[in-house]
Amino acid sequence: MKTPAINLETEQQLFFHNYSRLPLDVGYGKGSFLYTTDGQRYLDMIAGIGVNAIGYGDQRLRQAISEQAEKYIHISNLFMQKPQFNLAAKLLEISGFSKVFFCNSGTEAIEAAIKLSRRFAVRNGDATKTQVLSLTNCFHGRTYGALSLTAKPKYVGGFEPLVPETGMIDFNDVEDLERKVSSHTAAVFVEIVQGEGGIHKVSEAFVARLKELAKEHDFLIVADEIQAGCGRTGTFFSYMPYDIQPDLVCAAKPLGGGLPLGAIIGTEKVAEVFTPGSHGTTFGGNPVACAAGLAMIEAIYTDGLMQNALETGAMIRAALEKMAEKHAQILEIRQYGLMIGVTVHREAKYYVEEAMKRNVLVNATSNNVIRLLPPLSISREEAQLCLDTLDEIFSEESDPKA
Repeated sequence: MKTPAINLETEQQLFFHNYSRLPLDVGYGKGSFLYTTDGQRYLDMIAGIGVNAIGYGDQRLRQAISEQAEKYIHISNLFMQKPQFNLAAKLLEISGFSKVFFCNSGTEAIEAAIKLSRRFAVRNGDATKTQVLSLTNCFHGRTYGALSLTAKPKYVGGFEPLVPETGMIDFNDVEDLERKVSSHTAAVFVEIVQGEGGIHKVSEAFVARLKELAKEHDFLIVADEIQAGCGRTGTFFSYMPYDIQPDLVCAAKPLGGGLPLGAIIGTEKVAEVFTPGSHGTTFGGNPVACAAGLAMIEAIYTDGLMQNALETGAMIRAALEKMAEKHAQILEIRQYGLMIGVTVHREAKYYVEEAMKRNVLVNATSNNVIRLLPPLSISREEAQLCLDTLDEIFSEESDPKA
């Protein structure tokens, strides 16, 4: 087979047109930087869309992967596997919950949570309790169940009809929450910090009322921590500063240390819902991914990366607020740890392209939001490089109010 050229023209020839890829042929990564095969270095403020929590090339992560791969890479869930046991125990220790189910991805975690929610109602004797709700502006995944809980038309369009008995509650609207939930509600899915939706946080008032209504109507609260979890907002899960304990938590993205891994973590209330054969996976809980995930979590705690997320995130916010005083292009700044959204006056794609020309990689979401999801290990000096780059772009851009 002839080795294909690595460029956008060949990409169009080989693949379905799912992605608008950056025209970079990445050779390797180190720390917070990616290096292309032609020797260019790029500061990565995307981190694999929030996956690479401890950056690139961490020796502890590489060692964990190598040691497990030498033993076995896959044996299936017919067998007990030490890496699964170790990672499950760590997640239960952190969360205080009771049970774990491992899968391959965030969207599979959402699917498992939907199934568990409906089965919980049936096992409790109410087969009419089938409604599953989420919040507007959310993103939960691309498989049919997860897609049915995802708000954006650009993801949903052309794939209807969606899964029945699903719907949306207006984001942070307590009155709409009260209107929508009922005795037929099986679960409400909540991103405490909406990632794809542009870094928006659920209010304490909304969470408090959700908690009351869940008790009144006996539905499950499912926290989607796929992007916000594993320390990114300064606590291991973003719901932790609130006075609430979800019944289920969905985790993924950084959970496998860069390898595909997702999980649902459940309280004692839902511990017996799944039984042998009721749900399963061939690859979920892959031993190499679990070994990597444990190494990643231990690094987050050992290196104080949740504190770094708080401190460096606050430093970035303060700098952006000063920037906003002189650049009218900046409309709003939202920051929770190292989840940062900057709403701008035009399509954020422009800033993605301009930053890349200056060897900094940022992301765009919700059309006009610059999204920053750097590694939790990013230094202040590296963060300043990104800030200086954005300041330069804003300075060179025409004033939208001129």
